[in-house]
Amino acid sequence: MQWTTHLFLTEGKAMLVLTRKVGESIIIGDCITVTITAVDGGKVRVGISAPPEIRVDREEIHRARCEFSNVEHRSAELVHG
Repeated sequence: MQWTTHLFLTEGKAMLVLTRKVGESIIIGDCITVTITAVDGGKVRVGISAPPEIRVDREEIHRARCEFSNVEHRSAELVHG
């Protein structure tokens, strides 16, 4: 079995970069599995298996959810002083 591991620093945080082929997985903790399901040109399809209490979002959805939450919080502060 051949595998590659790299450690990068991005946004001030360490990022472990692994090389995987279609059908291969990465296990996070004891309950999250990330599986490469397809590669097509510059796109990679990823399957994620996680317990229902773990939220899994694409980055842009996560950022939008955080921005919306911040706006709601600020609005509530203005209303309730």
